[in-house]
Amino acid sequence: MTPSDWSLIALTLAGVGFLVALVTWARLNAFLALLAAALLVGVGAGQPMLAVAKAFQEGMGSTLGGVAGVICLGTMLGKLLGESRGAEVVATQFAEFFGPRRIGWCIMALALVVGLTAWFPVGLILLTPILHTLTRETKRPFLQLALPLLACLSVMHGLMPPHPGPVMAINALHANQGKVLLWGFVLGIPVAILAGPVFARIASKRLNINADTVAPPPPHPGTHKPGFELTLFSMLLPVGLMLLATLADLTMAEGKLRSLADFAGNPTIALFMAVLLAHWSLGLRCGFGARQLLKFSEESVAAIGMTILIVGGGGGFAHVLQTSGAADAMGAMASAAHLTPLLYGWMVSAFIRVATGSATVSITAASALMAPVLAAHPGVNRELMVISIGCGSLFLSHLNDGGFWIVKDCLNLTVAQTFRTWSVLETIIGLSGLALTLLASVLIR
Repeated sequence: MTPSDWSLIALTLAGVGFLVALVTWARLNAFLALLAAALLVGVGAGQPMLAVAKAFQEGMGSTLGGVAGVICLGTMLGKLLGESRGAEVVATQFAEFFGPRRIGWCIMALALVVGLTAWFPVGLILLTPILHTLTRETKRPFLQLALPLLACLSVMHGLMPPHPGPVMAINALHANQGKVLLWGFVLGIPVAILAGPVFARIASKRLNINADTVAPPPPHPGTHKPGFELTLFSMLLPVGLMLLATLADLTMAEGKLRSLADFAGNPTIALFMAVLLAHWSLGLRCGFGARQLLKFSEESVAAIGMTILIVGGGGGFAHVLQTSGAADAMGAMASAAHLTPLLYGWMVSAFIRVATGSATVSITAASALMAPVLAAHPGVNRELMVISIGCGSLFLSHLNDGGFWIVKDCLNLTVAQTFRTWSVLETIIGLSGLALTLLASVLIR
């Protein structure tokens, strides 16, 4: 470690501190704060101002090129699930299958299915009416259903492609998306069980939350609900295509068939196919007209415009960290501290998560910082690195996290109740996810 390395690390910490101050204290828009922090780090590192601006633009462009389509298509699919009441159909069937005594596991399984493709806020908004309905009908404590729902949606959002954070980490670290999906299930489900049903038993005894169990919105005139099997197939199609691509890479030789499987398994293409299918299975087949479907798609994309901009800003900030040399300096610090790369990746991601409040920004920045570390440690499992960074990005949600306020509003909680439930749940996910990832890395050696 040279003095310049320590200067760059100190500058990075100052930049992140400046970022969190702008977001939390000055209440500045997150994109503007990311741009300001990137300029501070880049110029402070001695780069020309124009070069910093270009680096930010390049990082923003490369990031959005990989995930903008995924975010928009995923939101379109979630919108169609909600408007067609397909999510309600799936919930009813799951409830009948699990029975009233296992309704907590029912809501968890439902969140896993919906959370595979639906972005966290979309999945939560979709399932909140179902959560209230199941709470009202089963007369179970609200937290015993709400916390498993949150745990599963959060784990899916942080660990599983085609969600934007994991997709960016996979691209940055050159990991195999199918193997990430596999590890996401193997490690993520136990984590979700611990942070969901297990934690819910403790929390429901200490907190008595009587949420308003509002009824779901009425159906559109002239439409009918989709069938369970077709709805489930529409929801799971993207994941199936991505898994098929991985299977083809492992079992097929180079050729047209393998290229076709890889094309279909690309996250953007897989979601594109699912949305096209959903336009028929959850739209036209249910009685919606073409104009209504066009309106749904436009409304869903318009609602996430700022989110896309913030995701791009996170990529721009991360690229400035790379071009300024800060990423290499932090990689050198990891080597000097003799930290295992998986632990270091989690720590970097968790630090940025707590500072900025954004899981996607923390995954993006941590992946960029860990790329040179992996280059120096070729034996590290890249898929487990994605999982480790993803777990760090879910650690300790608090007031500067948009998800904190979404959970508070959707579940009708107070700020104090949100801290005692959602913030604790996210901390459990971050820590237990790290522990299981480190254990997996030891077992597969």
